[in-house]
Amino acid sequence: MLISEKQHESNRQNAQRSTGPTTPEGKRIASLNAVTYGLRTRNLLINGENIADYWQLWDGLENEWQPQTPTERLYLEQMSVSQWLLARMAASEQSVHETTLPLESKFNLLDRIARHQKRLERSFTTAVHELKQLQKERRANRPQPATAKQTKPSASAPAPHPNYVMSEGAENHPLSCAPATTDSR
Repeated sequence: MLISEKQHESNRQNAQRSTGPTTPEGKRIASLNAVTYGLRTRNLLINGENIADYWQLWDGLENEWQPQTPTERLYLEQMSVSQWLLARMAASEQSVHETTLPLESKFNLLDRIARHQKRLERSFTTAVHELKQLQKERRANRPQPATAKQTKPSASAPAPHPNYVMSEGAENHPLSCAPATTDSR
């Protein structure tokens, strides 16, 4: 559908007034939009789950890993979502044991849960490995402090990458909250 130039200009002007939240609290609330309203919300939170518990998990991992770049934050998100869903799988497994289903049905359900758990464990392990590698490379590319004797770098040595600076407010929340795993339903 094409819109008129007048409507396009009106949209452009309206967008200039929409700057988003400015306070830390407003930014934290807006950061939950992907969890609350996103297309894949159903994969992260379900009825009875508390978003504060998820943020506690996120904060613990963030304090431990201290991501510095958007990519590092994405791997941190993959780790937090994997752990969140693993906890859900453990609760599902308990529920299956407590049902009065026929034994064969229980085994089938438990087998499916075990397969999901393995995928989530692999997702977590992969994210840990990749995050460690990224952080190792970032530290290696960081300029070394000046020493008493300056040496001229060799022509074959690669120049270090400039440090990445995140935009204001981005450091306080994940880039999105959509899980890194695919929907397995």
